[in-house]
Amino acid sequence: MSFTSIPILDLAQASDPATKPQFLAELRHALLEVGFLYLKNVGIPDEFFRHVIHEGKAFFDIPDEEKLKIEMKNAPSFLGYSRLSAEITAGEIDHREQIDLSTDHPIPGPDAPLYDNLLAPNQWPSESVLPSFRPIFTDYMKRMGDISISFTSLIAEAIDLPADAFNKYFDGPGFGGRQNQPQQHKLKIVKYPDVSTLGDGKGNQGVGPHKDSMLSSYLLQASHHRGLQVQNMKGEWIDCPPIDGTLVVAIGQGLEALTQGVCVSTTHRVLSPEAGEGARYSIPFFQGVSGDAEFEDLETVGVGQVKEEIKELRRKVLERNGGRLDDVEFTFRKGGVAKTLGEATLRNRVKSHQDVGEIWYPDILESVRAEQAALAKWKSPAVETVPAVSEGKAVEAH
Repeated sequence: MSFTSIPILDLAQASDPATKPQFLAELRHALLEVGFLYLKNVGIPDEFFRHVIHEGKAFFDIPDEEKLKIEMKNAPSFLGYSRLSAEITAGEIDHREQIDLSTDHPIPGPDAPLYDNLLAPNQWPSESVLPSFRPIFTDYMKRMGDISISFTSLIAEAIDLPADAFNKYFDGPGFGGRQNQPQQHKLKIVKYPDVSTLGDGKGNQGVGPHKDSMLSSYLLQASHHRGLQVQNMKGEWIDCPPIDGTLVVAIGQGLEALTQGVCVSTTHRVLSPEAGEGARYSIPFFQGVSGDAEFEDLETVGVGQVKEEIKELRRKVLERNGGRLDDVEFTFRKGGVAKTLGEATLRNRVKSHQDVGEIWYPDILESVRAEQAALAKWKSPAVETVPAVSEGKAVEAH
């Protein structure tokens, strides 16, 4: 039977030898059968979470002129403020307002690959209007980066891989990527207005159906609203409501690819709040992966072979459910224009934020639009040719 609710795991159990085996068993179940889970007792005090939520909500109350000073299209990094309804998912407009942040990096040098433009300083709101915003979110991203790396090692253990199996794909001292810079992680602060503020005919798509792109993401649901929904193997949409003291963890397509399909990346969406309910707020954190990682390595070398007995557990899940109904195709694969994760990420950012692409990446945008036109033509019943596989649409939102 396909899942009808999202499991809740207690991370504190992973640090106690007496309870760790039970934790890993519960984690394995969530990875193989759900692709989503709630995580409690993550090691961040509730008071700090409250500060994060307060500062996140406060951003949307500053004057519009202050927001526009740090608008995303001001820089080639895709960091900064996005106006309401400025992003596209599944071919439809997402009705949300947001700011994108990441682990701070210096501006890349002239010899760096183009995708290093994504590694850049943040566009922070002025301290004159939000004096605590930058230090709180810098601290939060650092804490969440540490938690995500540690949790990835637990994922490896849960499917009988070495605890450090994924370390080759992270930047930073002691990892397998670039040693001279920290791993970039990303974070969004998102406001979903209720449908009464959107106008007639705008629909209720906060974020359209999608899968996350890399390894794992960690959502802090910052208001009481429902809206996040997860698609089970029967194609049914299951609510993932806010639960105090938890983060919602989503498994990305990168993790599914690296584990030969054992860890499932689950389709999810966000519905805008109903009229009169007020805005929904969320603060998703996205674990980063080295942009230099190549699809060829990811698919042919990766983290090594997952044991056959673990793969058999996943096969039995599929058999019990009669297969997997899914609104979103799995798109994390080689064969497209991009050869590295950095190139694919840059193209996907251009797809999502075409106003930024028009200014900073017109050649990529032209290629993306040609690819989209070819896909639209292929979907026409009168056309029988199949286009080349693309690297797909990587979405970052909850």
